[in-house]
Amino acid sequence: MMRVTLTRRKVVVIGGGITGLTTAFYLQQEAKQYNLPLDVVLIESSLRVGGKIHTLRKDGFIIERGPESFFDSCSSVRSLARDLRIEHEIVQNKNGQTYIAVGSELHPIPSNLLFGGSPEVSSFITSSLISISGKIRAAGDLLLPKSSEKIDEPISDFFRRRFGKEVVENLVEPVLAGTFAGDVDHLSMQSMFPQFYQLEKEHRSLILGMKKSGKGIYAIGDDKDELHYETFRNGLETLVETLEAELAPNTILKGVKVDSIEKSSDNSLQIYLNNIAPIQADAVIMTTPYNVAKDVFRGSNLMQDLPSMNYATIATVTMAFKEGQINKYKDALNFFVSRNSDFAITSCTWNNRKWDNVSPEGYDLLRVYIGRVGDESIVELSDSEIEKTVVQDLQKAIDLHDNPVFTVVARWKQSMPQYTVGHDKLLSILKERFSEQFPQVQLIGSSYEGISVPDCVAQGKNAAKHLIDQMFSSEAV
Repeated sequence: MMRVTLTRRKVVVIGGGITGLTTAFYLQQEAKQYNLPLDVVLIESSLRVGGKIHTLRKDGFIIERGPESFFDSCSSVRSLARDLRIEHEIVQNKNGQTYIAVGSELHPIPSNLLFGGSPEVSSFITSSLISISGKIRAAGDLLLPKSSEKIDEPISDFFRRRFGKEVVENLVEPVLAGTFAGDVDHLSMQSMFPQFYQLEKEHRSLILGMKKSGKGIYAIGDDKDELHYETFRNGLETLVETLEAELAPNTILKGVKVDSIEKSSDNSLQIYLNNIAPIQADAVIMTTPYNVAKDVFRGSNLMQDLPSMNYATIATVTMAFKEGQINKYKDALNFFVSRNSDFAITSCTWNNRKWDNVSPEGYDLLRVYIGRVGDESIVELSDSEIEKTVVQDLQKAIDLHDNPVFTVVARWKQSMPQYTVGHDKLLSILKERFSEQFPQVQLIGSSYEGISVPDCVAQGKNAAKHLIDQMFSSEAV
């Protein structure tokens, strides 16, 4: 049998968040498994990797500055954890009651309505969250025909069509604002929740469809067989730290910014950097935000005529309290905040009730989101002003007494990509243009096909495997 000598290749991964780290890891794993001559370089503009995943471990507390868990419906994170030999470190959330704040009052949500599991009509009828007229309108979903339209639409339009205005304002919008910091009047239904279009198509009624399928926007089911939110015993950054440690030595360049990318005459890529000599590569996988990629390719006509992407600016505020400082809602796991409320915050979670290991005994650890699309200025306040605002809201909402033992404020400016109506069409244009003009470049990450940690991990793994097949299959025996 004739032996084929494979050409040595170099791949540059741009962006050291969870997508970039996953991509680099699987590129090296594939190369190692099949003995492929591949060099991988990961470029990160900041002095740390992990992006928005950032765990602070302090005096027995585990505090997440960014995302604090993941809902792994596609099992991508668990698969990665297994490959990293840390699957045993995964822990699941504990159950509790979720509330919605409307006006100055907290209302328990109807049992799993719009949230997955099996919606119960009786709990919806007795709920104080929706008025009698709102409940009658929502029940109209059982009778309404399915839409004949196949165009994308805002999330608010879709749910208003099925359930009416009040359900959107008091249930759908607070959950999405508290989870994605998004504006439901502009977010794309097709890009964010395509499964609901499918439920409407298959079952006509969303209520019946959710009851049969168990699919929902936000998973809070108590059934032991349902998926739970998960994290790692010592914080979500465990995943980042393990990935970084598993990469080959000298893989990562930190504190280096990509200025531009150009195609050479031999079809290789020239990557120009801000503080070191250019790097030549055979392929590039960009995991940076869309607007950063647009700036990198400003010298071409690839993206300049396309609109920039909107990003929400938020802050996470974590506060520790001694037991006894909070006297109401002993059963609460979290609450979301309606725009029809008297609060500046958008959500609050009792992290010590959600997880077993995040605070010492005798303390409540609350995690609050503040800021959303259209209300970014509040994030610009000083730490002390933000703390004061949050404490005032918690005093009204949950009968809080005294000030926190400590507060940790983490700002995330322009950090939450907004998949507005037409997002899927934008992706199609991008894929077509890059395939024609820069086939050696892939764009992946939270700006494109899913913003959650599992979505980003899945994109990274798929991109790595696709590139390996593309690069070396033509040279295989």
